[in-house]
Amino acid sequence: MKIKHSITFTGLVAVFFAVLSVTALAETSAERDARMAWWREARFGMFVHWGVFAVPAGAWNGKPVAGHSEWLMNQAAVPVDDYAKLAERFNPTKFDAEAWVTLAKNTGMKYLVITAKHHDGFAMFHTRVDGFNIFDATPWHRDPLKELANACRRQGIKLGVYYSQAQDWHHRGGRGNFWDPSQQGDFDQYLDAVAVPQVKELLSNYGPVAVLWYDTPRNMTPARAEKFLPLHALQPGLIVNNRLRISDAQTGGTIGDTETPEQFIPANGYPGKDWETCMTMNDSWGFKKGDTNWKSADDLIRKLSDIASKGGNFLLNVGPDAQGEIPAASRERLQTVGAWLQRNGVAIYGTQASPFQRRLPWGRVTQKTQAGGVTLFLHVWDWPANRRLLLPGVHQLPRAGKLLVGGAAVTAEDAPEGIVVKLPAQPPDAPVAIVALEFTQPVTTTQTLPAVAADGRILLTVSDCEITNGKMSTNGDVSVESRWNLEYLFTTPVEKYWTIKVEVASMAYNRIVAAVPGPFGFSVASALQAWGRGPDDFVTIELGTVHLPAGVNALELKSEMNDLRPLKIRRLWLAPPK
Repeated sequence: MKIKHSITFTGLVAVFFAVLSVTALAETSAERDARMAWWREARFGMFVHWGVFAVPAGAWNGKPVAGHSEWLMNQAAVPVDDYAKLAERFNPTKFDAEAWVTLAKNTGMKYLVITAKHHDGFAMFHTRVDGFNIFDATPWHRDPLKELANACRRQGIKLGVYYSQAQDWHHRGGRGNFWDPSQQGDFDQYLDAVAVPQVKELLSNYGPVAVLWYDTPRNMTPARAEKFLPLHALQPGLIVNNRLRISDAQTGGTIGDTETPEQFIPANGYPGKDWETCMTMNDSWGFKKGDTNWKSADDLIRKLSDIASKGGNFLLNVGPDAQGEIPAASRERLQTVGAWLQRNGVAIYGTQASPFQRRLPWGRVTQKTQAGGVTLFLHVWDWPANRRLLLPGVHQLPRAGKLLVGGAAVTAEDAPEGIVVKLPAQPPDAPVAIVALEFTQPVTTTQTLPAVAADGRILLTVSDCEITNGKMSTNGDVSVESRWNLEYLFTTPVEKYWTIKVEVASMAYNRIVAAVPGPFGFSVASALQAWGRGPDDFVTIELGTVHLPAGVNALELKSEMNDLRPLKIRRLWLAPPK
């Protein structure tokens, strides 16, 4: 479709001088802290992936299309003109902005981020750039972003917008469409005529916008990112994620306020940085008919607990359908999460990361500094049968302790390995029970992560890992099941390559992978196919080499084969390559 108009030169100049006045002096750490304060307090937000892709709901020409539903145009190589016709069938008469925001609020979410334009190029707001938008191209003729902005203001929820600035499969010159020649064109012209004007509209026409969530910065050089930076001054206090442009070694990598791990929780968070895990409730971001692989409410609560314990935020996704309704399975889970937060929110909101770097076998910890001391919140996932919780390496006793639900007092005593908290027989809440301990001083621990030994190797044992779908035996081995995962934390002194070896016993052919999580959910991995030699016949196998930065690192050991036959893991080593 033809462009109706683009940003005016005089308007851009005015914005440019406005940003100069705001950024003439570099932001101080105190100013940044003030700008980020509400976001750090929030800890929990709603991601909404909604668009014209909800109409086909994961199928094209009557056939299911693999992958996320919002990627259907790409996955099925749908021509631009054919995909555009979906707008004629998009009539979300059941959309209710107040109901969406009420659901987010009752769930305990403090902000909402909605897809204003995803990679398919369809604008979910009334843009004046062209007619490919929900107001002009559909029979509905409403602006859901305007309605959501008003509802968020009324209910005290911060509004954020997602915008795919580079990848656009509809507009000529946008990145990512390799199958339809009609979309090919000049990328810079696309940025100037579509992306920059639409971001200006988003930051000008909808009142306060708290978060701008860019995505997939294909070909977004620093020079191209500069086109957007003046617009950010239109929203004082705006928080921008780290996906505006590609990394640039000369300027120190990506820009932005927040790290954005996608579909995974980093093993140690991002110490010293603000970060946010975004995650789906099932397998697709957008609504996909037949996608019933829902995470349980208990799992979502534990993920929220885990993320908060590492100092991060949880941006949990919903994918409304073509009628404008959030699926019932999502609503049910959010209601359960919200009820838990009603009882335990003080252990999530405004908390800082745990002082413990190593895995605690019983759960997670958050902490909060308040007048007169520090409160540790013990998130107990597995209530111990012996009614005793060890805080390893801590050698100061709390002045008071209680169960958050019910308020029953708990006590603690010194032990050689730390302090031990004595609990009642039954947990007061599920799936995560909270114990609050008040200390007069900041809590420190002598607990350390595995590091390089005298022989130059790093030895990782079962006690150093987080186990998914596996059980620890009495002799220290792990017997793992289908779709298992072991996650290790350790420190490395310098940036370098490491060779990984694992001691394993197996009765089957398997494919074992050692992987290092990356910032967008990808991994640098080495793999091996190994024939089994028996349930207790351990052999040492070299998996390959990975590159690790200096500092705290996470490594995942997993199988990519769904094999139910026994497999045991004893330990692994990282050593300098020969």
